[in-house]
Amino acid sequence: MTAADERARLVRHLELNGIRDRRVLDAIGRVPREHFIPQELAAEAYEDRALPIGEGQTISQPYVVARMTELLDPRPEDHVLDVGGGSGYQAAVLAELVRDVVSIERQPTLAAAEKARLGTLGYTNVRVVHGDASTGYAEAAPYDKILVAAAAPALHPGLVAQCAPEGRIVAPIGPRDGQTLVVQHGDGRVERVGPVGFVPLLGEGGFER
Repeated sequence: MTAADERARLVRHLELNGIRDRRVLDAIGRVPREHFIPQELAAEAYEDRALPIGEGQTISQPYVVARMTELLDPRPEDHVLDVGGGSGYQAAVLAELVRDVVSIERQPTLAAAEKARLGTLGYTNVRVVHGDASTGYAEAAPYDKILVAAAAPALHPGLVAQCAPEGRIVAPIGPRDGQTLVVQHGDGRVERVGPVGFVPLLGEGGFER
């Protein structure tokens, strides 16, 4: 199978497993996941599971990426914050769907690799920032949507304040050993979607090492 064939297979798998938003499925079908993982894992790029990317971090399971993106309800005019950029895969999927993305990553080596990778792949509407992702990135706020791709015990008030009143935040919230995926709306409403397991978000608004 070619990489394009593998992406098409993955999209069909996601659709069969409940992903309904055609925009999200099409975006997953366009992003070359094999470029976002270590070369030695390239054969596993389109398996529906998380993979290690170094620095104790992972690239999320494609189903989780798709579900979180679907819950975010991205719009073409949206200005989006991606918290915990990691490999850059989530930012790339979002970049296919929105006006622009700010992706913030705590680990300097991952941030540098993410910036280079997204630049090589032509994602000119993504800005990669190195910093404490747990408190967001106030300099470019407010954001229409915020996606948090690492576990936090709670949403940091500073991060919540960076979301537009009509916006939404999608994040895994809870202890290190298991979280609940939540959608927090700008009006304060919170939806609890279901159990997930993410690596911890480190920093002021996350967990200590």
